[in-house]
Amino acid sequence: MREILKFANVSVRRGDRTILGPFSWTVHEGERWVVLGPNGAGKTTLFQIAATNIHPTQGSAEILGERLGGVDVFELRPRIGLTTNNLATDIPFGESVMNVVMTAAYGVIGRWREEYDLWDESRALALLTTLGMRDRKDQNYGTLSEGEKKRTLIARALMPNPEILLLDEPAAGLDLGGREDLLKRLKAIMEDPQSPATVIITHHIEEIPQGTTHILLLSNAQPVASGPIESVLTAENLSAAFGVPISLVRDDGRFFARAI
Repeated sequence: MREILKFANVSVRRGDRTILGPFSWTVHEGERWVVLGPNGAGKTTLFQIAATNIHPTQGSAEILGERLGGVDVFELRPRIGLTTNNLATDIPFGESVMNVVMTAAYGVIGRWREEYDLWDESRALALLTTLGMRDRKDQNYGTLSEGEKKRTLIARALMPNPEILLLDEPAAGLDLGGREDLLKRLKAIMEDPQSPATVIITHHIEEIPQGTTHILLLSNAQPVASGPIESVLTAENLSAAFGVPISLVRDDGRFFARAI
């Protein structure tokens, strides 16, 4: 099976402090991963490596078969779909939802002089439909609710037909209704065999969407456990990752936890 991400003995240091690793981790084609852990566990650093924004201090990181340090990241990045909080604030207030999605085909923010064809428009509309945003296609991005912005940005991330989808805390800041609607949309994406390999960063168990196949638990810059979610996501492993006794309940493919 094709390797989408391959971290071999990767570590990241800032000054005399190790903020991630060393650890090894592989994501294969067709897998749907969640990276879970408390604040400061190293999740964001891992995400930044996978997004080609930073290089490891030691070890090797391969993204889509290309090793960081030996590839032009500007050629690699169009093959990666991602959402981040920084991207959300960079979108022009008055940009239409349709243009927010379509401009991803050129890897730009804000429509200018690019030319789009019927295929671009059809794909953007299909993605907005999947994410429940088709009826907002002509609305200004800046007037959307937080949940609508999140769904628009996921549609944008999928627009260039990426080989991997990276979502950094996609449900952060959403109310209960917005979170549940987003998780329903993510379930459809995760369960679609045509969707790219997916990595979602979160620190809330309740935000793990149905269709997730694998999980990586991080704590204090180190992996606690990783592998198929059915066997790795346990009360024991969660307690070790978060440093408090935790009980875990699974209900209809969703997970819920609380401190004991």
